[in-house]
Amino acid sequence: MTEERIMELKEKIVSSYVAFENEMDINSDIHDIRSEAFHNFEKLGFPTKKLEAWKYTSLNNVLKNDYSIFANKDNTVEFADVKKYFIHDIDTYKIVFIDGKYSSFLSDTTHDGKDICLLSAAFSKSKYKVVVENYFNKIAKQDNMTSLNTAFANEGAYIYIPRNVEVEKPIQIINFTTGSEAATMVQPRNLIVVEQNAHVQIIERHQSLTENAVLTNAVTEIFAAKDATVDYYKIQNDDDNASLVDNTYIEQKSNSVVSVHTFSFGGNITRNNLNFYQRGEHIDSILKGITIIEGKQHVDHHTLVHHIEPNCESHQDYKGIYNERSTGVFNGKVIVEKEAQKTNAYQQNNNVLISDKATINAKPQLEIFADDVKCSHGCTIGQLDDDALFYMQQRGIPKKEGKALLMYAFANTVLESVKIPEVKQRITKLIATKLGVNIGFDL
Repeated sequence: MTEERIMELKEKIVSSYVAFENEMDINSDIHDIRSEAFHNFEKLGFPTKKLEAWKYTSLNNVLKNDYSIFANKDNTVEFADVKKYFIHDIDTYKIVFIDGKYSSFLSDTTHDGKDICLLSAAFSKSKYKVVVENYFNKIAKQDNMTSLNTAFANEGAYIYIPRNVEVEKPIQIINFTTGSEAATMVQPRNLIVVEQNAHVQIIERHQSLTENAVLTNAVTEIFAAKDATVDYYKIQNDDDNASLVDNTYIEQKSNSVVSVHTFSFGGNITRNNLNFYQRGEHIDSILKGITIIEGKQHVDHHTLVHHIEPNCESHQDYKGIYNERSTGVFNGKVIVEKEAQKTNAYQQNNNVLISDKATINAKPQLEIFADDVKCSHGCTIGQLDDDALFYMQQRGIPKKEGKALLMYAFANTVLESVKIPEVKQRITKLIATKLGVNIGFDL
């Protein structure tokens, strides 16, 4: 029965694509890209556990819903209803989408010396067409879910930071889903181009405003030119009715530094595909994440760092705390090509199981073809230190608070590298909420 429903959903997507293309300009620069991606998805279908990359994550229960591919009407959202999802402690640019459509009412993109616009506008304006032609869909894999997103690519955030520009305040990208349909599928697409010696900080969030089922299939492409710096923060704290497949592709040139912090606390099924491609020397790639889930939640981190040229570094540090019947996956791959001598690649994944019914599947991988490298990977799965907990109780700290402090300390190596204090404060509050305590101190 589930297979039949998935086939019905695929057929619905096929018919929806035909209607979608009839409304699009077939002479646009990305028409052929969309068409090729659609045929690729049509051939591949949705991913299944038969694929090695999806061995521990099944989308069957998610895909059995009868999703609306497009919102049938323009839904308005009042700021008061979504205010809590923004980070207000710091001044930011805001790019907001409601059911996949840009909301000028909730957005704030007033800027000087930077280009922040709709991806749909970038497709048509000659000012941006050259950049889009050079970058759009150039590093995104043509796998199942990315191809599906590309086929329906229309609106999204297009951020272009010119040479030598340091953006003075972070950019928040927030996608809200109203749930006006019984089940909704959205396909956000972001393109971020950071030119030589430019610097930008970005905070991304997907948030459901409904109890109805939501499936978000997002794709983000990030290009960091020589000497560029990009700090990217993903806050994933959605409701249990919402599932997310987040595909992020990053290409770096010489001397660039790109860091991606992923905080996974909410949602039904969350799959993070994070891919770094190093195309230059003296590059630093930083991948860090904290996962704290419970119930029957499932979070899968699938990372790739491809070292192509010499004298580069990568640092991965993922912490997971799993309670009740929650399940986690960490599949981290590092590839070091023969030419990538003097590579320094570090990968660490540590997990704590609070419940004996929680599960974590970890698969760190190193593929090294160079001989002058420093590469390491480690993975631990265990429980809280009973001796440390007993020590804290002996000094008057209640057991619940003691557990929370130990778990906070466990995750703190990731929090320490967050460069935006207001983001660190927000994440600390979310951790305290997930752990059911008041941490009791300010950062």
